Amino acid sequence: MKTMKKTLTALALTSVMPTAALAWPWSTDMMNQPSIKPQEGTPYPFPERSVPVTGEPTQVASREEAEGLKNPVPADEASIKTGRTLYKIYCAACHGLTGQADSPVALKIGAISLVDEYVQETLSEGWLWGTITFGSAIMPAYGKPGEQGGSNDLTPVERWHVVNYIKHALVKDAEEAAARAQQAAATVNQN
Repeated sequence: MKTMKKTLTALALTSVMPTAALAWPWSTDMMNQPSIKPQEGTPYPFPERSVPVTGEPTQVASREEAEGLKNPVPADEASIKTGRTLYKIYCAACHGLTGQADSPVALKIGAISLVDEYVQETLSEGWLWGTITFGSAIMPAYGKPGEQGGSNDLTPVERWHVVNYIKHALVKDAEEAAARAQQAAATVNQN
């Protein structure tokens, strides 16, 4: 009988304790704590000259204005390696892995070959940077946040890395890829 009484008392306490614990001041609902809820009140204005969280601001207003810019990033091995990686992510889908506009969509959208003399010799590094930043007729912008068709996938420095790769290593990489393809074809023909 005593054991049964103890068991019933223990059951009564355990079933009452969780309910009683909810009454303590420290067990308030987290939703109703003192805080500012989303869309509640007037938002504070951004500090003057603050950088938006959507990316770094570009200091030029158009592709034409960018034409005379000098590349501030030296075309060293690290920059070219970074540019190669970014090119493969963002540019190769349209311009092809070798830059020869040999991707499946290149003919459909009119992507140009980046290894042609026109791009390599005539276009300035600033013009290429401006084209990446502001886009062109079909090419999307990769540096104008918040604009229709634009994105902010590449920071200004990343865009210069891509320019370094296009101007200083893309032609060499395309030639090496062609030599490898030719060697593979010769090997297949021998077998």
